[in-house]
Amino acid sequence: MKTLVLLKMVPDVVEELEVAGDGASLSRDFLRLIINERDENALEQALILKERHQGTVTVVAPDAPEVDDVLYTALARGADRVVKVTGLEEGVGSAEATVTVAAALSSVAGLLPVDLILTGCQAIDDLDGLVGPLVAHQLGLPYVGIVTGLDVHPGGMGRCLREYPGGVRGSFELDLPAVVGIQGAEKPPRYVPIAKVRAAMTSGTIETVAGSPPGALPLRVVEMKKPEVAERAEMIAGGLDDIASRVCEILAGRGLL
Repeated sequence: MKTLVLLKMVPDVVEELEVAGDGASLSRDFLRLIINERDENALEQALILKERHQGTVTVVAPDAPEVDDVLYTALARGADRVVKVTGLEEGVGSAEATVTVAAALSSVAGLLPVDLILTGCQAIDDLDGLVGPLVAHQLGLPYVGIVTGLDVHPGGMGRCLREYPGGVRGSFELDLPAVVGIQGAEKPPRYVPIAKVRAAMTSGTIETVAGSPPGALPLRVVEMKKPEVAERAEMIAGGLDDIASRVCEILAGRGLL
C-alpha cells in the first residue's frame, strides 16, 4: 500500500503575531513556524497503516523555514521518502500553497498514483480545512475529513470514523484511492530520539521539486487585522422580566427591534 502525507508549517501561536506592512500577511521578523499538529497526526496514522499492511509512506511539504528539520524527523519516524516543493512566495496563503503542491505531485517520478493521501483536517491558518478538499478536487479523488480512525480492507476499500458535534461518530466506507483529512491518529505521534533524527540527516535525502504558482486562485487573503479592543460585556441582573426588558431595550437602541 502506498500512502502520501501532506505536511505544512504553521505559525506558533505561543509567539506574538504581527500583521506585515502589506496588511495581508503576517510579519516574518519574529515569526516562528512549527509543524501543523493535525498534519503530524496524519503522518502517525500513515505509519500505523504501514506497520499494519506493509507498503511505503511518502511525505510532501511546501518549502518553509525549519521544514527540513521536520522532513528529516519524518524519515526518522519511519517515512520512506520525503519531498520538498519550492518556488512558493514567502507568506503565500493556504489555498495557493495547496494548489501549487497538488499540481507538483505529478511531476515527481513514482509519486503518483497512491492508495491514500492523508493530511490534517485543518490548521491554525486554515480553520476552514481547505487543504484536503482542494487536493482531492485537483486530483479528482473523493474526500472525507475530521477523521479519527482509518483502516484499509481487501478489495481497495477504506473505512474511516468521522466525528460530528455532540460526541457523535459516523462510519464511512470509501473506494481507494482517496484523500482523508485526519483530526487525530489512533495513537499519539511517536517520539523519536534526537540521535535518530541526526542519523536521518546524515543518511537520508530530501528530494526537491519546483512548484509553479497557479494563475487563478480559489481564495486570496486581501486584508488582516488584529482584534479590536471593545467595551466589556454588560451583565444583566434581575428576574426574567427585568432581563427580557433590558435585552429588548438594547436591541431597540441599536435598531434591531
